[in-house]
Amino acid sequence: MFHTAGWLEALQRTYGYEPAAMTTSPPGTDLQDALVFCKVRSWVTGRRLVSLPFSDHCEPLVENAQALAAFCERFRAERRDHGWRYVELRPARPVMPQAGFDASERFFLHLLDLRPGPVALLAACHKDSVQRKIRRAEREGLTCEEGRPGNNEELLRRFYGLLVMTRRRHQLPPQPFNWFRNLAACCRELFSVRVASLRGRPIAAMITLQLRDTVVYKYGASDAAFHALGGMHFLFWKAITDACAEGRTAFDFGRSDPDQTGLLTFKDRWGAARVPVSYWRCPASRTAVSPLRRWVDACASRAFFHAPDGIRVAAGTLLYKHIG
Repeated sequence: MFHTAGWLEALQRTYGYEPAAMTTSPPGTDLQDALVFCKVRSWVTGRRLVSLPFSDHCEPLVENAQALAAFCERFRAERRDHGWRYVELRPARPVMPQAGFDASERFFLHLLDLRPGPVALLAACHKDSVQRKIRRAEREGLTCEEGRPGNNEELLRRFYGLLVMTRRRHQLPPQPFNWFRNLAACCRELFSVRVASLRGRPIAAMITLQLRDTVVYKYGASDAAFHALGGMHFLFWKAITDACAEGRTAFDFGRSDPDQTGLLTFKDRWGAARVPVSYWRCPASRTAVSPLRRWVDACASRAFFHAPDGIRVAAGTLLYKHIG
């Protein structure tokens, strides 16, 4: 999904990043390999090449380690010749260490094989933490609305209202609303937003992206006052059953930090397999703290996150383009 023109266009429209690709294929021939990346230019956090900003992963489209080594050598030359602060690669699969590159951050992906079908998938879920939550949501009469470009502006706004609440709980600024609007407009039929409501009140929402056989969970938000009703479980189950009905074979729960034990456990209980992921950076970065957390910790005190929502939304709009 993160290689698509729609994802790249949304990054460019929202944050001004310049997308580019590198290949060994001669002009006028079919592409045999490629690495796609964005040129991030920030007067705050520096100039760098990232493959790709705000993407959970972006697999190098190469056949073997030797081909990847050639690309990495070229990236090192680009960094030296053009003064980029660093180059970062985000492969989804393990890769051999490359000269000048070292692992900078580590995550887990959670991938669920959908081929067994809804009945078997539900039976494999944790009985108390997943199955019971889904049944509770159904008993409470939660409803789910789904939208795609052309009919989802109102749903996007409901999602965003919940996102602002969620990011406040996490002590982080919300992403700019334009990011989600541009993502919907650029990805079109690949984009879905779902909102769970209780008697007309939105209590949980998620955004998924789908390409060929895979559905990717990308963003989620909820009202903590209604967590007991299982709104997020309800939406995940709806997304999974819809994916099965459409003939898709994999559900990607997205990345998680190794220290997010609660989130890791939540995804484990759906029966998804953990896949370790390492980002690679040249020159090497030894820190395991996310760029967003470092930036926020440096620029704002804890009291900032108790500011009015309008201020926090404005701050997120200002900050995110410097973080990618």
